[in-house]
Amino acid sequence: MGYDLAELGLRRWRVADALRLTAAHADPEMANQGGIRDKASAVDWIGRVADLDNGHVYAVADAEDHPIGCVAVTNIDRHQVGWTWYWTIADVRGHGVARDAVRALVDWAHHDAGLYRLELGHRINNSASCGVAGSAGFLYEGRERERLAYDGTRYDVERHARLATDPLEHPHRKVTISL
Repeated sequence: MGYDLAELGLRRWRVADALRLTAAHADPEMANQGGIRDKASAVDWIGRVADLDNGHVYAVADAEDHPIGCVAVTNIDRHQVGWTWYWTIADVRGHGVARDAVRALVDWAHHDAGLYRLELGHRINNSASCGVAGSAGFLYEGRERERLAYDGTRYDVERHARLATDPLEHPHRKVTISL
């Protein structure tokens, strides 16, 4: 694997991360996420997410500061509701990286950013994403039929949400947030 997962960091994306971001999106599981196809589109994406008016997008970095994933809360509205999303590179999937990063993001979003409700959705055929959502205290709220379309195929989406008043377990490893 080659990554030090003893601790994680959440930090802003940097232009220097563009090649790793491009490599992450070469994975077929990531091909439809964010429109990143090459270094130029990765640099463009990093610029677009750097200073959102209604959200926060952070790299998940290993203990040596290599970006290995992403966590975000975006589309924050006047009701203190935000849309949560996340991904990890293939090499670290199944090692609790998304679980710990999302738990840290959720804690920050509720307690520091003042968001009351966090929502997310995932294709119903993505059981790993469902597991991450559940481990971060997101509760199932329903199904949106044929909500997403990729390569001519429509997919149902499960919706989940959590409130600031819902209990939250701490990450299993140290997660430093440098925003």
